[in-house]
Amino acid sequence: MNSSALIRWFEQEGRDLPWRREEVTAWQILMSEIMLQQTPVVRVAPIWEQWVERWPVPSAMAASSQAEVLRAWGKLGYPRRALRLHECARVLATEHGDAVPADVDVLLGLPGIGAYTARAVACFAYGQRVPVVDTNVRRVIARAVHGAAEPGSPSTTRDLADAQALLPRARARAAVFSAALMELGATVCTARNADCGRCPLTECAWVDAGRPEHTGPPRKVQKFAGTDRQVRGRLMDVLRESHGPVERARLDLAWTTDPAQRDRALDSLLVDGLVEQTDDGLFALAGEGDAGR
Repeated sequence: MNSSALIRWFEQEGRDLPWRREEVTAWQILMSEIMLQQTPVVRVAPIWEQWVERWPVPSAMAASSQAEVLRAWGKLGYPRRALRLHECARVLATEHGDAVPADVDVLLGLPGIGAYTARAVACFAYGQRVPVVDTNVRRVIARAVHGAAEPGSPSTTRDLADAQALLPRARARAAVFSAALMELGATVCTARNADCGRCPLTECAWVDAGRPEHTGPPRKVQKFAGTDRQVRGRLMDVLRESHGPVERARLDLAWTTDPAQRDRALDSLLVDGLVEQTDDGLFALAGEGDAGR
């Protein structure tokens, strides 16, 4: 893969995303990476801007309650990410001098930080020469290197080795290359449309093979309407918009289509620690239950 061509393309065509700017800190990049998991850039950017202003350092977030963080999370989806980030902020504030570590292994020991996020922070915040693999990177490598329309089942060992083999030797160039590879998959070599006319890569095994169709299992399309996830979101909306614990009747009104599904969704929120029940039977966001006593 021609890393020089890809880096030149990225420097000219890469999106001006707020977390890519020079003044952004490692903590702020960490926040963006957590928010961007399974959530489009267009939804994340305005919320991220608000969080950077409100919680510029981990200790600022750690000083806020879980409920405040969940309320600020809004409709980004998968709110357990917000709870994990809050816990991560507490650990960073108390055990790491209010700073985000640069070492991948240390990052992996933080609450809610997995293999992708640890390497993304090390690479994008500290410019380290480490492979960073997300869905977009896997797709580009599958096509350009392996000649397949779609990547196979994820394999951390194989996927990291594939990306590592492509990294330029110079550390600074490797970090930019990783960002460029991800950007290419997000904007040009997408799942729905491989816009080969805009691709800066001069060699692509998939194009050379005649762009063969994907022969494996079809990609699963995640539906949202009518799912437990949608019901959970409706219940969380009620609690975020309230100023304290609410009666069960208010939650019941949030989803009347299927009471059994609503009950199941509420139970799962309680189990996940996103919602709590007070001694007098009211419901509140995590950390806010005392308000009703």
